[in-house]
Amino acid sequence: MTLTDLSPSEEQASPEKPVSGDRPRGPRRSFNLYPLAMRLHFYAGIFVAPFILIAAITGALYAISPTLEQIVSRDLLEVQPSGPVRPLGDQVTAAAATKPELTLVAVAPSAEGGQTTRVIFNDPSLGKSERLSVFVDPSTAQPVGEAVVYGSSGALPLRAWISELHRSLHLGDFDRLYSELAASWLWIIASFGLVLWVIRVRKRRARRSAQWLLAPDLSKAKQRTVNWHAAVGVWILPVLLLLSATGVTWSTYGGANVTELRQQLSWTTPSVSAKLPGVTAAPASGGHGDHSAPAPAAPPVDQTTQIAQLDRVYEAARAEGVTQAAEIAVPAGTGTAFLVKERRMPGTYTIDAVAVDGSTGTVTDTLAFADWPIMAKLTNWGIAFHMGLLFGVANQLLLLAVALGLITVIVLGYLMWWKRRPTKANSRFAMGKAPRRGALRRTSLWVTVPLAAAAGVVGWFLPVLGLSLLAFLVLDAAVAVFRFARDS
Repeated sequence: MTLTDLSPSEEQASPEKPVSGDRPRGPRRSFNLYPLAMRLHFYAGIFVAPFILIAAITGALYAISPTLEQIVSRDLLEVQPSGPVRPLGDQVTAAAATKPELTLVAVAPSAEGGQTTRVIFNDPSLGKSERLSVFVDPSTAQPVGEAVVYGSSGALPLRAWISELHRSLHLGDFDRLYSELAASWLWIIASFGLVLWVIRVRKRRARRSAQWLLAPDLSKAKQRTVNWHAAVGVWILPVLLLLSATGVTWSTYGGANVTELRQQLSWTTPSVSAKLPGVTAAPASGGHGDHSAPAPAAPPVDQTTQIAQLDRVYEAARAEGVTQAAEIAVPAGTGTAFLVKERRMPGTYTIDAVAVDGSTGTVTDTLAFADWPIMAKLTNWGIAFHMGLLFGVANQLLLLAVALGLITVIVLGYLMWWKRRPTKANSRFAMGKAPRRGALRRTSLWVTVPLAAAAGVVGWFLPVLGLSLLAFLVLDAAVAVFRFARDS
């Protein structure tokens, strides 16, 4: 949620009247969190909501990008089965013949009938995390086309372009700050919006408060905007919190702190070792498929020999339990095993991995998804959900609905702000007024001190959020000083 309207009686509480015979007293501090929550929700909504709006618009497109990819690139991804599947070695040999100057790094066998096999090469002319894939008809072992694939999910150019639009608007690493700002503030704005809405509902003294939290009250025309704003915000709140958390893990500065915290708590994703028994070689976390740091140089091997070993490797991996769509990382030199790892695909909930000695077909190391730490599993599922891949089209439709709901909430928030503007003739272009100052003075120290401490910790952990919050405070203080000097 972004902005929450206030009626005049809610925005400006009347000061306490002095009792006869007593000295006049200032406003009494209370445990009421409403003024503080309203002011923070208002300012964050005004200044941060545009970034969240951009993230929501691009996120709506990102949510359905897997399906768009299937439609646009159908000629590469799907073929009409014309017979039994040819040996994997034959398929890769045909693809390698079209790219003799490039090095084979991975193979993603056709997972089921009608899907193509991806034969992936390292192309030095491509960018970071980009590889060239030749798509092969598994029934005829004939290439049907080629395209650049991106990342561990193997996104094709359209999905990769949409992903970069959502992440940085194609303006470079610096503009990834926009998405980090949106992800860092989203959960705070939404949470304080929920606090404001709960307080409003409780003031109604309705018998069914829980129902009023979810159902907008349409009985009063003047309050329909705020009621729809809040109700839709409550509907999408759980998904917003998940998207905010997973978005932060991908961010530049907050994401680095998340990674460090996961390492300290042993929540990192485990890895399967590519080291062959009796051979001195560095372990690898996922071979070429994960784009990990290169291992120490090893003596090169004959690519033809590696291709001949692929069927044996794939059969051994499937016998070991890697039965979902997988990618086989081809070792860069001797002394290293093939790594077979399940791909992040729609409807796939596990990522099992094994290492296989290509010369013997012996499985040298295994890593079942069931053995991952629980936090690593939750992180993987959360990221897959954010990408629209956790449970297929239903996942994508849910994300699309939430993105549209968030856009609605933000637009209604700005509409409420516009309606709060002065209506006198000489104030036609004035904006809505901010909630009254003094929220901290009217709030109990038992509330403000823990909140300030929490803000300091969160601001340190999420630097973009912390610096922007500090900017809000400085701006607010500067406005207060200016008005004091003007009125004195």
